[in-house]
Amino acid sequence: GYAIAYPFGVVGVVLFVQLMPKILRVDMKKELESFRAANPTEVKPIRGKLKLLDREGFFSFALVVVLGILLGSVTIPLGGGAEFSLGTTGGPLVAALVIGHFGHIGPIDLRVRKPALETFRELGLMLFLIGAGTEGGKSFVSKLQEEGAMLFVYGAIITILPMIVGYFLAAKSLKLSLLNNLGSITGGMTSTPALGTLIQVAGTDDVASAYAATYPVALVAVVLASQFIVVLLR
Repeated sequence: GYAIAYPFGVVGVVLFVQLMPKILRVDMKKELESFRAANPTEVKPIRGKLKLLDREGFFSFALVVVLGILLGSVTIPLGGGAEFSLGTTGGPLVAALVIGHFGHIGPIDLRVRKPALETFRELGLMLFLIGAGTEGGKSFVSKLQEEGAMLFVYGAIITILPMIVGYFLAAKSLKLSLLNNLGSITGGMTSTPALGTLIQVAGTDDVASAYAATYPVALVAVVLASQFIVVLLR
């Protein structure tokens, strides 16, 4: 099921964040100006003199990875044989959010320069897509022939419907701006490739803040939902 639904699950979200501004015929320049006015980028000052261990931020990334893996390895039993853990995806994200917020540990400066962040992000996206494509592609055709095309259709519906409902709910009820709305959708769909596309469409990586705000909630919800569904259907 994962192998059949995943390709459209990636492509569908990427196309959604690309096509929605065109469908709505928005002026992206004005939208970006409005977004920046509503979301000013403020650098949090850190008092005192901090020691920078390396200019490229390798120490900060290594620290996030180690702490993230330790956090992701913690398993919480939910009863009925179900259990919850953040895993190697959610763990590093939560660790990065915490370290990024404080920016330092004692006298050690953990802030990473923007060029290094952009390089790691692009490299991470590339490696992620290579791994996901290889894993999904090796069984896509055989599973599609075995299970039938309806599984692909179900996967497409499960991808498209939540994004449409989520977009209009956020736009009409929560009054989110277009870029914050689409950023939240990429996080809600746990789609890192779509975030990379949205950054290119928006012309700013500030939209990642909306992604980071919704991604942990979506990740926890998906893990819990899958566990409880299995328990309930036993």
